[in-house]
Amino acid sequence: MDEKYSVLNRINSPDDLSGMTKDELLRLSSEIREFLIENVSKTGGHLASNLGVVELTIALHRVMQSPRDRIIFDVGHQSYVHKILTGRKDRFNTLRRGGGLSAFTNPNESEYDAFVAGHSSTSISAALGFAQADKLSGSDAYTVAVVGDGAFTGGMIHEALNNCENDLRLIIIINENEMSISKNIGHFASNMAKLRSGKRYLKTKRATRNFIIKIPLVGKWLFRSIRDLKKSLKNAMYGSNYFEDLGLDYLGPVDGHNIEVLERLLREAKATGKSAVIHIRTVKGKGFEPAENDPSTYHGMAPLDADGGGLGFSKAMAHHISEIAQKDEKICAITAAMGAGTGLSVFGEAYPDRYFDVGIAEAHALTFGAGLAAGGMTPVIGIYSTFLQRGYDSIIHDIAIQKLPVIMAIDRAGLNSSDGATHHGIFDVAFLSEIPNLTIYTPVTYEGLKNSIDAAIESKTPSAVRYPNGCENEVVKAAFYGDGDFSLRIARADFSVTDELSAVIITHGRIASEALKAEKMLREKGISVGVILLEKLKPYADTARAVAKLISSSVKKVVFLEEEIKNGGMGMILSEELENIGAIKGKEKIILATDDSFVIRTTDEPIYKTAGVDAEAVTKAIL
Repeated sequence: MDEKYSVLNRINSPDDLSGMTKDELLRLSSEIREFLIENVSKTGGHLASNLGVVELTIALHRVMQSPRDRIIFDVGHQSYVHKILTGRKDRFNTLRRGGGLSAFTNPNESEYDAFVAGHSSTSISAALGFAQADKLSGSDAYTVAVVGDGAFTGGMIHEALNNCENDLRLIIIINENEMSISKNIGHFASNMAKLRSGKRYLKTKRATRNFIIKIPLVGKWLFRSIRDLKKSLKNAMYGSNYFEDLGLDYLGPVDGHNIEVLERLLREAKATGKSAVIHIRTVKGKGFEPAENDPSTYHGMAPLDADGGGLGFSKAMAHHISEIAQKDEKICAITAAMGAGTGLSVFGEAYPDRYFDVGIAEAHALTFGAGLAAGGMTPVIGIYSTFLQRGYDSIIHDIAIQKLPVIMAIDRAGLNSSDGATHHGIFDVAFLSEIPNLTIYTPVTYEGLKNSIDAAIESKTPSAVRYPNGCENEVVKAAFYGDGDFSLRIARADFSVTDELSAVIITHGRIASEALKAEKMLREKGISVGVILLEKLKPYADTARAVAKLISSSVKKVVFLEEEIKNGGMGMILSEELENIGAIKGKEKIILATDDSFVIRTTDEPIYKTAGVDAEAVTKAIL
């Protein structure tokens, strides 16, 4: 590594952190921040959150005995410093690449990663499971959950806290970096927090507790009585504490950038042998002024030299519903803590009274939308495909059964080459296709996106409009033209039902680009192939009747190409519908999709090749 990382170069495992001086630790913190900025600006990834947990992660690895003591990050995207300190810094140029470092924690990548953490609010549930397993097996290992305060908007966190027991070796670190969890009560609380985290206080508290408990007959009763009295007095002076009300020991709040104080509290928490909460305050993006001033932009960033590529589907969706909202006062927008990611923050700026950020609570967002719709509004819920999975029951029970006009704007649909298996949007077509009363749109052009949203609003029925990450593909846009129905497009102006075609490729979404490549490869071999792009899937019976008109008698093979899961997907359902009406009788049908796989890249090859759905796979299947 670069010689400017003189201290960081010496760190190859957590063991190398022991014995370091205070000055060396300060230098290490500075070097880690410089290393993060240098590398993430090239690879892309989550920068601001990692800059904020540098000192915390160093303190954790100096006090805990990882990997024996498990450290679970919520969400795993704040684990970059953890990866650097656990022997992976030399591979950081492979971050988010096939076969390289994951953007999240992954046990298959390192023994130091205890749990897969691609989604938020799962950490305490998982940590609680580990801690209970240790208790049952007699292990004295500790489990630490590092939870950003944003995760506390997710219901799972509170469900897990409600299930915590005081006698577990469990430490919950609340990293407050954006929103205030605790009641702000001025200088008095600040001074009390300093006192309660001081060496003398902690030593005296521990000695007093041990002395009282050992008093024969009345020791435990006396300790509980004094503890309850102390709690009552403290609550009277500056308010009740949520965590102590749950029966958990609470330490803090303290400066999360002070390694010495962090280590002191971690050791105190371990010394109790019980469950404890440590509340720290950090600055998201610390050490990099642009990230400190605008942490949202630097939360998940593309490489600095990446081509922005224009508007993007997320912004196109947000701008379109913002335009509609000018005339239609019933249009509302809902996001689950992803205002920037889904583009809906634009709507929020224009119509703050009709914009709702419900936090990391996807199921609530959907049922809340159902309530808005039942109340006469038209809600548009911007949500990533992979996060929509959390709200499956809400879609069925609260939206579809009641036929409420809720529009799910499903972002990041399809395979995700950077963030990996936890963020592939490959299941929504299959699980949405089985739900009655629901229409599924799959636009792949901005025009198609606008038409889909307009149709969904006009229909006044439950609708899913799913679209890919990034921008529309100019080649795909140029290749297809409409036949009067925006929901079905065909490639090549000379393609009609009278063509002597050997095969037809039926596809939807961004993967249409691979279908066009395959068509060209086959044409060069003298084989004529038609390509049908669907921008509306469900109702499938309607789609089948429209597609049937475009399949000539000369067609011998019909290929269904998609970048979603095969079982229950477009190919399986649409092929059955076509068979039912005799449209593909005597023709060979081929379904190319992700076949019972999470699609994990072990090399830096294109994601479609890894999934077996690229142009070469299509060409081979037809040949």
